[in-house]
Amino acid sequence: MIKWGMIGCGDVTEKKSGPAFNKVKDSELVAVMCRTPGRAEDYARRHGIPKWTMDAENLITDPEINVIYIATPPDSHAYYTDQAAKQGKAIYVEKPMAKNYAECLEMIEVCKKASVPLFVAYYRRCMPKFLKVKEILDSGLIGTVRAIIISLVLPPRPQDLNSDHLPWRVIPEIAGGGYFVDLASHQLDLLDFLFGPIQEASGDKAFQTGWYPAEDLVSAHFRFENGILGDGMWCFSGADFHQQDRTEIIGSEGKITFSFFDPSPLEVLTPNGVNKINTPWPEHVQQPLIECVVSALLGKGICPSTGVSAARTNHIMDSILS
Repeated sequence: MIKWGMIGCGDVTEKKSGPAFNKVKDSELVAVMCRTPGRAEDYARRHGIPKWTMDAENLITDPEINVIYIATPPDSHAYYTDQAAKQGKAIYVEKPMAKNYAECLEMIEVCKKASVPLFVAYYRRCMPKFLKVKEILDSGLIGTVRAIIISLVLPPRPQDLNSDHLPWRVIPEIAGGGYFVDLASHQLDLLDFLFGPIQEASGDKAFQTGWYPAEDLVSAHFRFENGILGDGMWCFSGADFHQQDRTEIIGSEGKITFSFFDPSPLEVLTPNGVNKINTPWPEHVQQPLIECVVSALLGKGICPSTGVSAARTNHIMDSILS
């Protein structure tokens, strides 16, 4: 039986991940931790979790717990990974894996020394929508893939304009960057899953609005080891009426177009026209990946998102932002 301890009770745990731990076979969330007074207790009572604490050490050293889920901002991922690994606990950490590639390597090394597995919450690797993209690619329906184009345009969030209470996701010392690091990490990691490692990447960044200390515009060019080329543009100061989440995979015989962050259908263009494909969107988006983690921990399967694969994504983001 996999017994989870969760560090952090933020928004991501309310629906995307937290409830899934008790819905997966042979899995149970037994304790939660948060430093904010009353928050862990409130979370535990609302979600039916037996234990709660304000002290991470109490949770990490709890003998009933054998896996630690780190759901805190990236600046504490390396620290909690180190503490959990030293207690012999397996680790499942939120994305991005860490603030930068160097910290990722430290996390991999400490887990290697402790002989504990390290998984990262790049859950799109297991979601039906993106597995369908992989199925289409593997079928050869659009021929040989030539190029990938990513376009993400979002308006500012109200909290982005409050300089006195900025969200942690736009504070580089905590997040490792801004919304590019938070959102593009999902996209770049999935491309790694679909096409293999990105060999090289470069980019440019801008601070056009001055709303917060992180970049608000990023452009990038990248090349995969297999020769596929990619380009991306990420703008986080667009207009409300012009939001765009569009990725195109261009092949020699067609094209796949899809969004990353909503359940809209895939569009597959071939000589026969455009086919729109709907796929299930899980109630708890991390549940399919958590199922893979549990299966791997029980020796019954393989998880597609590990510290090694996730570190590659941090490496690419560092290259783009440098």
